[in-house]
Amino acid sequence: MDRAWTSPEEALARAAELVDAPPQELLERTSQVLRGLVPHTAAGQLSELSAYAPQQTAGTDRALAARITGRELGELSVRLRAGAPWQGEAVLGGERRRVLVVGSTSRGTGSALLALADVGETPLPAPVLRTVQRVWDLVTVYAYRLAAEGYPERTALSGAAAAARAQLVAELTDLHAAALGGVLTALRSSSLDDATARRVAVERAVDALAQLRQRPYWDGVWSEEGADDAFQRLVRELRPLFRHGPVRLSLRSPGTDRALPSDVAHAARAAVRAAVLAMREQEGLARMHVGWWVEEDELCAAVRDDGPGRLGRGALLSRHHAERVAALGGGVAVDAVPDWGTTVRVTLPLALAASAAEQPLAGLHPRELEVLEQLALGRRNREIAGELHISESTVKFHVTNILGKLGVSSRGEAAALARGTRPGP
Repeated sequence: MDRAWTSPEEALARAAELVDAPPQELLERTSQVLRGLVPHTAAGQLSELSAYAPQQTAGTDRALAARITGRELGELSVRLRAGAPWQGEAVLGGERRRVLVVGSTSRGTGSALLALADVGETPLPAPVLRTVQRVWDLVTVYAYRLAAEGYPERTALSGAAAAARAQLVAELTDLHAAALGGVLTALRSSSLDDATARRVAVERAVDALAQLRQRPYWDGVWSEEGADDAFQRLVRELRPLFRHGPVRLSLRSPGTDRALPSDVAHAARAAVRAAVLAMREQEGLARMHVGWWVEEDELCAAVRDDGPGRLGRGALLSRHHAERVAALGGGVAVDAVPDWGTTVRVTLPLALAASAAEQPLAGLHPRELEVLEQLALGRRNREIAGELHISESTVKFHVTNILGKLGVSSRGEAAALARGTRPGP
């Protein structure tokens, strides 16, 4: 292919190739179109237009593309001036390479950067740079229109992934709060000398760090959990808060291995943790009771104390926790009796609010959603492993689970379902 588009017909043909590309293939198509003008091995994009994948890569060198990071692309943005592509040496894919970087100049499209790797030592002619600029402007305008119109394949996948990630962040935030509470309990304890208090606090911190570093744990708990196992996870988080402290904690396990949907188990643990953390700060508290039980079609969780009985619902559960329970069709009741104590009761239905057909991605946990995102981008197992920093065998494991949960038989069907479309016959 020539290094220049010598006729209007050729330029229009290239433009048609771009606007005919499915959204998930747009960067790959852009790289193919530009390769005739600017030979390169890989392309990286950093854009505000994609909520679920702001950083994307493509190119003939898949290994290099998989190593390109968002941080590297972000650092390249300081090289740019509006409408002036930059060619030079920079780190991309972990190594110094000759790159061409171009930013969008189209109004309303936000920040959008394109970097091409291994473009050669010879400075590119001004007409070629202007053409690359116009091509990237066209691509960003097209992507902006797709995003503004709520293209189904982006909307469904972005919404499901964002919700799952927000839930995971909230879970980790609560665990951090419980871990810090355990450390402070040891340091404040009047029954421990200074050396013992420091030792216990360090042990609490080490245990918390070890738990947070257990990635297999975080991958595994986002499917289903037995009721007793789910409650025991909560117990392991709560006990350090009361050990060596003046408040006695009593516990009531649900006494059943009945499977709980992961979102229900996590919401129950989060609500109970929040209530316990708020209640234990009261003066004059001597005892607290935490119990779960499973009725025919709902999980019930209760926290009861013998404190002043003056805490309101807003002080016990944040807006986030209340909304999380409500989103699952559950409810929260608070009974506070002055001088007798406070009881918080959380109920969560075990039946799904919507069928899998209505919300096909609802049954996937965050790691599976991340793998599905990569499938929707057309990436192979090795590329997915590199992008998510996991092994290929783990990718295969997740792909198998995804196919089973979505009720499909191929990667293509799973990707199409994630994009809100079905493949043709």
